[in-house]
Amino acid sequence: MGFLANNIGFILLMLLVVVVVLWAISTYNQLIRAREFVRNSMGQISAQIESRWDALQNMIEGTKQYAEYEAKTLESITEQRASLGQNASVSEVNKDDQLFNQTMGRLLAIGESYPDLKASTVYQETLKNVDRYEQQVRQSRMIFNDTVTKYNRIIQSVPSNIIASLFSFTKEAYFENTETKTDMPSWS
Repeated sequence: MGFLANNIGFILLMLLVVVVVLWAISTYNQLIRAREFVRNSMGQISAQIESRWDALQNMIEGTKQYAEYEAKTLESITEQRASLGQNASVSEVNKDDQLFNQTMGRLLAIGESYPDLKASTVYQETLKNVDRYEQQVRQSRMIFNDTVTKYNRIIQSVPSNIIASLFSFTKEAYFENTETKTDMPSWS
């Protein structure tokens, strides 16, 4: 009994250290999971955006037989864009959206100038596909914002904010509503 009485403080200290270390490991893993959900959500947005651009590229190809010069101009615009991935930032996605909307606007104007193009099946189907992908991008953005909310909440909450700051976890940006994103675009 003498050994236990003499070392009770040491044993309690060791138990406390073990509990703190286990908590730190658990919190770190929770932060990693949350950050990976954010990255995965951005990857989903990027995949939808790539599909949307692929559909637009089909429309540009269909435009060539009606308006070769305009199609080449649009192709040069699409070549300027950078491919997005799971590590893309919100501002990079927003910049890509602006380029997409600019290109889409020009394609719609070309369609108005060439009624045969506008009436073509390829043109009409591509408009439907672009609209479908646009809706999927919007849905993916909402999921992204939800995962960012959860992640940001974890890194700002006490006591997990201690581990977050020790390992340089930083807040993620949200997609914000803008005037151009308030309503669904109407491509048709």
